[in-house]
Amino acid sequence: MNIKSMIRTIVDWPHPPVRFRDVSSLLRHPEGFAAAMDLFVERYKVEPIDFIAGLDARGFIPAGVLAYVLKKPMIMVRKKGKLPGETIHAEYQLEYGQSILEIHTDAAPKGANVLLMDDLIATGGTLCAAVELFEKIGCHVRDVGAVVNLTDLKGAERLEALGVRVFALCEFTESE
Repeated sequence: MNIKSMIRTIVDWPHPPVRFRDVSSLLRHPEGFAAAMDLFVERYKVEPIDFIAGLDARGFIPAGVLAYVLKKPMIMVRKKGKLPGETIHAEYQLEYGQSILEIHTDAAPKGANVLLMDDLIATGGTLCAAVELFEKIGCHVRDVGAVVNLTDLKGAERLEALGVRVFALCEFTESE
């Protein structure tokens, strides 16, 4: 099944000249969504993963499915102010601004291997901030999984420079 063909492109959203890759079109295709999740399960079922973390908010979807199927605990990486209890935070740059991510200080024990899941990899700012958060609590992010990698924005390269393996179901260039 061609996952890439199920990802809709919305031109000039949220502003020109962005070509937004919308995974909601994949979610509306039951067979396509199941095929995508099956690919992630196949990839990660034998990996030494202790926790699966989903990035706010679209990353919660694949992370939740994987956590359920692989019977692993799930961690929510949220935007600032969305988690109760004691948290730590990391600031990061977006393509069009700055933001802050948080996790609970007790999200996972020291030494745990964490898989980060998101809908797409763009500049890598959000995912690199999440890697930083888990490092702060003594965890190791082994892998990042995403539906889409936007290759021209070099986010996967930034993650790999941190020693994180990257797996995406499909790739887009800006000209596609």
